[in-house]
Amino acid sequence: MQPNAFPCQNMTATPIFQTHDLLGGIDVRDVDGIRSLHFNSEPLQSAMVLSQPDHLLLAYAQAMMSWRLFADVDDDDLLLIGLGGGSLAKYMLQQLPHCRIEAVEYRQAVVDIAHTYFDLPRDDRLNVVVDDGARYVSARIELQQAFYRVILLDAFDATGMAPTLCNPAFFAHCKQLLKTDGILVVDLWNSTEQFMQLISWIGGLFDAKVLFLPVENVINVIGLFFNKETPLYSLKALKKRAIALEKTHHLPFKQFLKALVDSNPHFIKNVITA
Repeated sequence: MQPNAFPCQNMTATPIFQTHDLLGGIDVRDVDGIRSLHFNSEPLQSAMVLSQPDHLLLAYAQAMMSWRLFADVDDDDLLLIGLGGGSLAKYMLQQLPHCRIEAVEYRQAVVDIAHTYFDLPRDDRLNVVVDDGARYVSARIELQQAFYRVILLDAFDATGMAPTLCNPAFFAHCKQLLKTDGILVVDLWNSTEQFMQLISWIGGLFDAKVLFLPVENVINVIGLFFNKETPLYSLKALKKRAIALEKTHHLPFKQFLKALVDSNPHFIKNVITA
C-alpha cells in the first residue's frame, strides 16, 4: 500500500462505491481514467488504470516486483499477504503463467471489491483466503515448511503495519515457509517508528542477506530478504537479466538494479558480487 503520490490526487474524483466494516470505511473512486481504493476516506491503498487493468500503476507495487531480478520461477507457489485492490496478484497471474498464488486478506469487503471493481479474476491459480496474515502463516508451519518460492508482504494501512504482523515471531514463521533459496519481499514505510525495528528483526533473521530499494518520491522502501541457500549473484549477469526482464515484464528493472546497488553499500557484498 502507498500513502501518497497518487497520479491524480488533486483532481475531483467520482465516488463509485462505499462500504464499512468493523475496521472502518472503504471507498472506490474514479478520476481521469484511474480507479483508486481508499480506507477511511483518504489513504490510498491501490490504483488501476481503467483502460489497462493489468498494468502496475503505483511505483511501490512496481518495485515490489524487483525480486524477479534474482529468481526464476516456473511451477512455483507464491504467497501474498495483503490483497488491496489486487494489483500485484493480477500482475503476477499475467506475467508468471505457471505459478500458483495464495493471497491472504484480512477484510472480506476488500476481497469483494477487488473482484468487483478492480478486475481481479477468479482464476484456478489464485486462491484468496480471508484471514489474519499472522494467524494464517502460523497455522501452516507444520504442513508447508519450505513451501513458497517468494512471500510478498504488503500489509500497511493508514497507521502502519498491523500489530499481529509487526513482531519477530511473524517474520520467523515467514522464513520457515520459504524455500531455502526463497525471497521475502516487504513493503516498508521509512516514516514510521516501526521502520528501524523491522529492519533489525528481519535483517537478523536473514543473516544480513538483505537489499533495500527506496521508491522515488514516496516513503516506501521495499526490503528484499534472501534465505540461506540463495546464491551470490553476479552483477554482470543481473544487468543482462534486467534488460531481458524489461522487454517481457514492462517494468524498469535496470533502474531497480542501479538503485539496489547504489542504496546498499553495507549489504551488497552479501548478495551481489562484482
